[in-house]
Amino acid sequence: MTGYSREMFGEPWADTDANGCDTRDDVLTRDLTHRRYEVGSSCVVVAGDLHDPYTGDTIRFSRGYGSLVDIDHVVALGNAWATGAFRWDASKRVEFANDPANLLAVDASANRQKGDADSATWLPRNKAFRCEYVARQISTKATYGLWVTPPERDAMTRVLAGCPGEEVPAQDPTPVRARPGVHVPFASCDAARAAGAAPVHRGEPGYSRRLDRDGDGTGCE
Repeated sequence: MTGYSREMFGEPWADTDANGCDTRDDVLTRDLTHRRYEVGSSCVVVAGDLHDPYTGDTIRFSRGYGSLVDIDHVVALGNAWATGAFRWDASKRVEFANDPANLLAVDASANRQKGDADSATWLPRNKAFRCEYVARQISTKATYGLWVTPPERDAMTRVLAGCPGEEVPAQDPTPVRARPGVHVPFASCDAARAAGAAPVHRGEPGYSRRLDRDGDGTGCE
């Protein structure tokens, strides 16, 4: 996990498919039923029902009244980083973080319990979903060239042994690509200096508030 932070995968959530809606609302639109939208918007989901794949429960989502629903990365960003994403360029990490094939609307508490765990250390409470969950992880890792650890491989094998006919989840025929201008900030000022980019200014590629300790708009001074 050396060098990992959420910021290495861009700001949540980008509009990588340039449809005018951010990725979170795209996933809520896809996964919720009985949706209602903000007045005047075809993007911002303000209410709906989620049949949560991780717990099997039905959750009544209402924007602004607690955090009952999260958007989960099925292959967690931390796990992706540790199994190959640390080698990627910024645009590929943004693409991965916003790929709908690796995203699910889920129960927030289950998502936070999972954290950056792989299949060796966490599986959904809803056993009926475990085969699809593992198949989706394998599909995502194969698509992006991420590896699995031996314990992770063994856990995946155990789950799939009970459902040998499980199919690979369908992939979007038009993969999301990160738009030009979507940037990942430098992990540290040392990294910015090594790239010859210091100081970095607000609005420039590589800038983040974390690098700008005095908040004057210039980082790594």
